[in-house]
Amino acid sequence: MPAPVDISLPSRYRGARLIAHGGMGEIFLATDEVLGREVAVKVLAERYAQDESLRERFKREALAAARLSGNHNIVTIFDVGEHDGQPIIVMEYLAGGSLEKRIDSAKPVETAQVLDWLGEAAAALDAAHEAGIVHRDVKPGNLLLDDRDHVKVADFGIASAAGMDSFTKTGTILGTAGYLSPEQARGERATAASDRYALGIVAWELLTGRRPFQSETPTVEALAHVNAPVPSVHAANWAVPASFDAVFERALAKDPAARYPHASEFVGELRSALHDDADTTKVIDRGWAVPVAQSTSTSTTRVAPAPGDRRWWIAALVAALIAGGALAAVLTSGGSKQPQPRTIVRTVTGPSQTVRETVTQPGPTTAPTTSASSASGAQLNSAGYQKLQAGDLQGALPLLEQAVQKLDGTGSLDEAYAKYNLAYTRFGLGDCTDVLALLDQAQSIEGKKSAIDDLRHRAKKDCKGR
Repeated sequence: MPAPVDISLPSRYRGARLIAHGGMGEIFLATDEVLGREVAVKVLAERYAQDESLRERFKREALAAARLSGNHNIVTIFDVGEHDGQPIIVMEYLAGGSLEKRIDSAKPVETAQVLDWLGEAAAALDAAHEAGIVHRDVKPGNLLLDDRDHVKVADFGIASAAGMDSFTKTGTILGTAGYLSPEQARGERATAASDRYALGIVAWELLTGRRPFQSETPTVEALAHVNAPVPSVHAANWAVPASFDAVFERALAKDPAARYPHASEFVGELRSALHDDADTTKVIDRGWAVPVAQSTSTSTTRVAPAPGDRRWWIAALVAALIAGGALAAVLTSGGSKQPQPRTIVRTVTGPSQTVRETVTQPGPTTAPTTSASSASGAQLNSAGYQKLQAGDLQGALPLLEQAVQKLDGTGSLDEAYAKYNLAYTRFGLGDCTDVLALLDQAQSIEGKKSAIDDLRHRAKKDCKGR
């Protein structure tokens, strides 16, 4: 707990302790001795408080936002006023911190949890917009968590009150440029559509651990909102359904009129996409899929074994491969093209093209047009992968063994994928030969990957003594 500080607040608020500060001002945790509860007191920064017209606008916006306090997804404002010439806002204290503290580039937040938080934030924004109030500064730092991990939105209208609608009015860019809508970045006034755009950025960040246009400089990032295409969230995190990309294309459209008309509709589309993906990739009983491995040229996925005995594991493997084509592989043509992932019943959006696969059942696989002896290791791995997609582990085995033989010692990602696929296939067939060694070799090329660790753990348990 921060130590008490010397700050002038109304006498009823005792034991003030600084808990946050930013461009707008500082926030203190204090005890309201009249009502016997802890409150958060926001004090407008002195450089803003010196401007009388700004002080009045600040209070006016805060009072307007206070009308929203009845919404359980909006931070309750208890009091708005001035003390010693500085505007203050007294509001409920939320002990859970903000979503800003939950963002970790090394471990994106689990999708279902993200959608729960987004749903709560969307409900707050829609209610505010219906009341004619625009937030103008939606970002993780303004999405607070209560002691039950539910989101409440804070600071409605405060950015506008400080004359901070856009960075062009002062010739500088705000610290929150990463969440600015294209129209705000152009110096135009923020609207409800701007709030919904910012919520889309927050969603993208929670799902991936980084902002879609993240840059070392806020100027570059702000301009990217205006000019850059929306990057694929699926490519940034393969745990996210590919169908999310189309949802984000609309949510982050450059034209405000092209975005979702309500924040809740955006979240609803994400939920529908997740539900549809679950139906598409459903596997038998306890099977589950884990995305891993990205290189500069491709992103790939593998199926990880579920808990339980080998019969369940093999059934889950086959079903998952048929439904989702989820296994690390490199699809090349003639060994000359960059490897590309393939998914059954998916829409895959890349930087230059969109490919839609509409195969609902695995058909017969096609081997490389060249013979096995003349095919490259990458081609053989591709052919083995196609066999695995069809659930033909026995057919995949010789192709992957030849792929490993040809790729051995190259140190390429193709070698790593082929060795993982071979280990996976052998283990799925009940053959433990060199499974652990193949996994070690794949890891020495790719580095530590959760799918490799999962299969190694399973193999150590089931292959013991063989």
